[in-house]
Amino acid sequence: MCFIGGDGASASRILWRMLRQVIHRGLKASFYWLGLFVSRHPVFFLTVPAVLTIIFGSTVLSRFKPERDLEVLVAPTHSLAKIERSLANSLFSIDQSKHKLYSDLHTPGRYGRLILLARSGGNILELADQVLQVHKQVLELRVTYKGFNYTFAHLCVLSHRDKRCLLDDIITIFEDIQQAVLSNSTFHKVPLSYPNTTLKDGRVSFIGHQLGGVSFSPNSRDQQVKFARAVQITYYLRNHGPVVQDIIAERWENEFCALVTRLSTAEVPHPTDQLHIHSLTSFSLWRDFHQTGMLSKGEVLVSLVLVLLAATISSSMRDCLRGKPFLGLLGVLTICIANVTAAGIFFISDGKFNSTLLGIPFFAMGHGTKGVFELLAGWRRTRENLPFKERVADAFADVMVCYTMTSSLYIITFGMGASPFTNIESVKIFCQSMCVAILVNYFYVFSFYGSCLVFAGQLEQNRYHSVFCCKIPSVEYLDRQPTWFKTMMSDGHDLSTHHDSVPYQNHFIQHFLREHYTEWITNTYVKPFVVILYLIYASFSFMGCLQISDGSNIVNLLASNSPSVSFAVTQQKYFSNYSPVIGFYIYEPIEYWNSTVQEHLKTLSHGFNKISWMDNFFHYLRVVNVSASTKSDFINILKGSFLRSPEYQHFTEDIIFSKNRETDEYDIIASRMYLVARTTEKKREEVVELLEKLRPLMLINSIKFIAFNPTFVFMDRYSSSVISPILTSGFSVLTILILTFFLVINPLGNFWLILTVTSVELGVLGLMTLWNVGMDSISILCLIYTLNFAMDHCAPHLYTFVLATEHTRTQCIKLALEEHGAAILQNTSCFVIGIMPLVFVPSNLTYTLFKCSLLTAGCTLLHCFVILPVFLTFFPPSKKRHKKKKRAKRKEREREREREREREREEIECIEVRENPDHVTNV
Repeated sequence: MCFIGGDGASASRILWRMLRQVIHRGLKASFYWLGLFVSRHPVFFLTVPAVLTIIFGSTVLSRFKPERDLEVLVAPTHSLAKIERSLANSLFSIDQSKHKLYSDLHTPGRYGRLILLARSGGNILELADQVLQVHKQVLELRVTYKGFNYTFAHLCVLSHRDKRCLLDDIITIFEDIQQAVLSNSTFHKVPLSYPNTTLKDGRVSFIGHQLGGVSFSPNSRDQQVKFARAVQITYYLRNHGPVVQDIIAERWENEFCALVTRLSTAEVPHPTDQLHIHSLTSFSLWRDFHQTGMLSKGEVLVSLVLVLLAATISSSMRDCLRGKPFLGLLGVLTICIANVTAAGIFFISDGKFNSTLLGIPFFAMGHGTKGVFELLAGWRRTRENLPFKERVADAFADVMVCYTMTSSLYIITFGMGASPFTNIESVKIFCQSMCVAILVNYFYVFSFYGSCLVFAGQLEQNRYHSVFCCKIPSVEYLDRQPTWFKTMMSDGHDLSTHHDSVPYQNHFIQHFLREHYTEWITNTYVKPFVVILYLIYASFSFMGCLQISDGSNIVNLLASNSPSVSFAVTQQKYFSNYSPVIGFYIYEPIEYWNSTVQEHLKTLSHGFNKISWMDNFFHYLRVVNVSASTKSDFINILKGSFLRSPEYQHFTEDIIFSKNRETDEYDIIASRMYLVARTTEKKREEVVELLEKLRPLMLINSIKFIAFNPTFVFMDRYSSSVISPILTSGFSVLTILILTFFLVINPLGNFWLILTVTSVELGVLGLMTLWNVGMDSISILCLIYTLNFAMDHCAPHLYTFVLATEHTRTQCIKLALEEHGAAILQNTSCFVIGIMPLVFVPSNLTYTLFKCSLLTAGCTLLHCFVILPVFLTFFPPSKKRHKKKKRAKRKEREREREREREREREEIECIEVRENPDHVTNV
């Protein structure tokens, strides 16, 4: 059959509508039979999840392992910085040059670092004795391994020149100051300039990272230091060699931390009582990152107890027959055992724990309890006169279609977060674990909790008390008992004038929504204020979205009171004048003697503070009044004279020579110099900008070079790497909702869901930025969860409104709030109560998790109960069609009733029986 013009389009729409209805009814019928199957075999569906929990839960303790490599977790997995590190290490060993490649928090290998800060605003240069005493105690630290004693001298990085331990040049300066003081002089007699200073042996040393809080003498030409607040000293350990050496180095680091603790907590007076001491070692960041999980154990248990209480109270009613407090309790326990099973699966598959996984129990609880409360609400909407098995099946048919859709979207969004598109390993691990948790939750909700619902329904049908599980006495018996006994054993029939057809409406949340809130929010005078509120919400969200900040700083993931955080804060305050030392590696032969090449190199390094063999070499040529404009002169003077001078001998490590076998000449095949940029307190952001400016030059410049610092591994493309999971997840949700436009009964439901989720997501993003939350791995995971949390709560609400057949939009929104408002309020309140204890965990990670989760719950609740109930009364879908159909049906029913009454008047005989039973009157 061919349809032409408008008739064809109309027929096509009808066919699509019929197809959507068939799919919807087919899904409802499938879940009806699933509910019926569960209600007929409740013991099986109760036992299987319990056995699985015991099996997988036992593996959590036996296979628990923490992830110890912080770089694997938080640094971008694929980045050019890692390739550049490999290339730089192949030319010049990073382990041997890490004392030159200064990095704030990400120094490679084993090391111990001190910041010594003068108390009460004192001058650290006047405390040279105390500084050197601390230094002496560090050098004398001893660790024992298999009967042998090891000190720093056995473990330190050795100099190529004299095979002595490499120490910071600031130590030599303080020794000179001490000698000056002992000779009845002052430290001002020791020449000390900043940031470059000349040592006794003639070497020029950069001390910008070793001396902090510096002020200069007035009218000094070469910036002579008059005052300094802090000094930073690093002790580098070898990390190449046998495993035994690494074990000994780790023990030395532990002793190093113990020494700092003893010095910091010693009673006054003691030899170093005028110093504040902060320390950092190679494992400090991991220790303080892992400490978040350890610190939050108690708070997680408190959170569980609070959620259990909230679920129990919110599921209670005054009606002892229909109130289901234990079902709320069992619902939370269902999600708990599901999370234990998911954790067991994670550890069986060789997963390693990290503190970012702390959010999974809260996120899984937020989704799982939504399904639990929706099932409970679906049970309340079923007819009481049905057998309990059919009531369970009806609840499944009513709820599980939407719960399956939202669970599928959870798996899709977090599955995209676990895809190869994600470049942050901690985000990928979290998303993988979350997918498993959601899948297990879904299975446990319809099996374990469905069985609990079956048993509760059986108790209700047999008129057993919902708390004490005893038979409810008859009304006649209750009338003879005290008031307290009647209150405890009341079945709710005395709450109405007659036997209420829908006694479940006496639930306090539903009663509040039906009698008070829906009337208030749909009031004409309230709507303008809601519109103004939304405009304020949107403006603040937009303002926050314009101020999004990078959260690549590892401190955002550490325990807030940890030594690493206090070290980082002190370092940022006193040592933020200069960037980390950037290694400038020239990895191809160039004509160093060519004046054009020299000018090109000067252009590339313009604006930096340089530590360069080339600058010193040209200075040397000017001093000795020699020119080196040819290759032979350049190489001969460089190798034969310059690099043999004591003050320049250390530059031997910065040049790689290769001998030409044919001509017996030497070529420079690679070299390096060090660049340091002047920075401000926004040091990290400026270093990221610097890297972004240097990266294009590395690729297109005629001089082939790379710029590298260990910090770059954690910064390179971090912003794009951390944002990509939320972009892929959001795009996947948008695609799914658009593609299912033609599969849902009313496509406007999907349209409104897209708008609502977008509004919630942008609101959370903007407000969390205004709340000083940066874009790090935790906040990105929270934003992915926001997508799902908003869909989880708004989808049933919106689809009920769209499919409602009431006369007006206002009546439809009232119906949607009455049906799903109680479940939304119950779940959101449990979620917010559950995350409250996180405030008391002293960790930046949990603060971020709490802030984002609270904003997620708040924005979702605002849209479900304030914004949507008002805006849906303004915009499509229109309810006029349903109004006309309802009016026609009502008229038809009235006509039918009129005909019935006429037939009754004609056929029925009313007989009056008087006092005399033999006297019957026909009327």
